[in-house]
Amino acid sequence: PGGGSVAATVGALGAALGTMVANLSSHKRGWDERWEEFSDWAEKGKACHAELVSLIDADTAAFDSLMDAMRLPADSDEATSERDSAIQAATREAIEVPLRVMEVTLDAMEVLAAMAETGLAASVSDAGVGAACARAAVVGAYLNVRINAPGLTDEDESARYLDRAGSLRDQVEAAETAILATVTARL
Repeated sequence: PGGGSVAATVGALGAALGTMVANLSSHKRGWDERWEEFSDWAEKGKACHAELVSLIDADTAAFDSLMDAMRLPADSDEATSERDSAIQAATREAIEVPLRVMEVTLDAMEVLAAMAETGLAASVSDAGVGAACARAAVVGAYLNVRINAPGLTDEDESARYLDRAGSLRDQVEAAETAILATVTARL
């Protein structure tokens, strides 16, 4: 797999850890009144995990589409125009998939933050590991946006993608810092 697929995989692992802590917390003896709270977090984590798993193959497909577009013939003006259009469309997809990885991973960070703060103390370190996975996923996805955005001929569009990716990266890095501080305080 390429870096984008690995980023989605690592994000899925982070979401899975948040889900696990929520599930373990929902079954803690004496926390019966909190079952619904933790079950809701587990469902959110499970949804993030499922989407991130689907994005593993979506990233591979986006890369394959870009490679296919680059292999199109450019032996006439019409063919060159079709090739250029195909490359631009495939480049957008190769940017939008890792952006989605970043967005879903940010959602997973909400689960991880809640589990770091209120989840089962015996599993708090798992929330921290999940946050580290989520950050790694977002950094990897950010790098994929960075490498593909210059391929767009519309510089304003490229800048918008880069701004969005930078914002998501910053939000996730801040969330990881806060989660790790919470985890460390609870250890």
